[in-house]
Amino acid sequence: MKTYDVVIIGAGVVGAAIGRELSQYKLNIAILEKDQEHGFGVSKSNSGIIHPGTQNPPNSLKGRLCVQGNVLIRKISHELGVDFKETGELIVAFSREEIPRLLGLKKEAEQLGVPWLSIVDKTWLRKNEPNLSKEAVAALYAPTAGIISPYRLVYDLCENAVRNGVEIHTANPVKNILKTDRYFEINMPNDTFRSRYVINSAGLFADEISRMVGVNNFQITPRKGEEFILDKKREHITNHLLFPLPQKDTKGVLVIKTADGNPMIGPTAEDINDKNDLSTSDNGLAKVLTAAKKMIPSISESDIIAYFAGLRPVAGEDFIIRHEDKAAGFINVAGIQSPGLTAAPAIALLVRGLLGENGLTLKRKLLFHKHRKEITHLFSIPFSITQKLVKKDPSYGDIVCRCEMISHKEIRDAISRGAKTLDGIKFRTRAQAGRCHGSFCTTRLMKILAQERKLPLTRVTKRGAGSEIVKKDRLDD
Repeated sequence: MKTYDVVIIGAGVVGAAIGRELSQYKLNIAILEKDQEHGFGVSKSNSGIIHPGTQNPPNSLKGRLCVQGNVLIRKISHELGVDFKETGELIVAFSREEIPRLLGLKKEAEQLGVPWLSIVDKTWLRKNEPNLSKEAVAALYAPTAGIISPYRLVYDLCENAVRNGVEIHTANPVKNILKTDRYFEINMPNDTFRSRYVINSAGLFADEISRMVGVNNFQITPRKGEEFILDKKREHITNHLLFPLPQKDTKGVLVIKTADGNPMIGPTAEDINDKNDLSTSDNGLAKVLTAAKKMIPSISESDIIAYFAGLRPVAGEDFIIRHEDKAAGFINVAGIQSPGLTAAPAIALLVRGLLGENGLTLKRKLLFHKHRKEITHLFSIPFSITQKLVKKDPSYGDIVCRCEMISHKEIRDAISRGAKTLDGIKFRTRAQAGRCHGSFCTTRLMKILAQERKLPLTRVTKRGAGSEIVKKDRLDD
């Protein structure tokens, strides 16, 4: 039975950020993830917005951590080579009667410490957002908002944590946790780990993990959000992230710039019961399209190239981040919905503090590898640099995914960095993410994945067991 100082349950962006933060210290750390790859849960459906902190109550934990995380993400993105871009956001009012609400949001955000806020008028909007509806009369402008690839952030955090000694065990769902005098015994289908401390960042399933140690005072409600991806040709449809005035349970339907260029519209907000329901609907499309066209009238259904649904793990109005005295050594990090991506680095610092306050000795390592080499993506570099890369390695010139300009070299690199599935390749490289949805590149990707991982084609999956693409290899006949 392996023994650790800290076991983190859940390898989404929060678990990854915690793991990377703790990897600075002389600790034995393991991260457990139920899915085939990390980032396949809540984090894979994230919009990728780095929020400034404008839509959170001034006395809320999530508001404070959002503002702190907005600052920290810049440092982390620089250290890890993640593609953070500061775009700014606009919360748009469509009548004079809505302007007092903008002023109220501005006041609350300033109490949280959000910098450089201003109310911009119709003239400013016409100049800086020419595609915005002429009905817009004013907006709250927050220049510190930004965008990032949520997938690549998770992968880069995990890779850096592993370089600094953290173990990540995927396809390892936790089945039970037994509390003994000195340790937690964490049971998985094929192994049992023992740990002095357990951090529960299990997303949608955090309430179920918490119940395993006798803490049953919160419940996760999945809140479905349907989002729709537009063609990259519409990349410059907006210059900023566009928000309507927020509603009680949602920030509303947004027009979102993304780190990869494709704008998105959405999400919806519907509380459901099934934690595995990722279905989309005609009704969701109609709602999102109507709301998006109110802000950008030129958006049309023909612009949409893909759609998906994500589930936010709602556990009340605020985050739950606390040491559980009832199960000493157990820390719940639950109900981390928006702005969880932004807040993740600040959540990691808070969790580190809770561990220290509850008996864990934190001694810094003499050597912590905080930097990693930036990953090359042909879609984000000038053609002149691509030409130089091809001269050094011709596999950069072998384009596998033409929609997104992804080379054979990038695919192999993604697999060597841990991609085990087609979705793992997609999230790391964007291969299959274009308008054709992999119609031309999927078979090639499967062959490369099978070759690099030394697998038969029948064991190549989209996202893990149960999602096999080929049921019988013709070579087996």
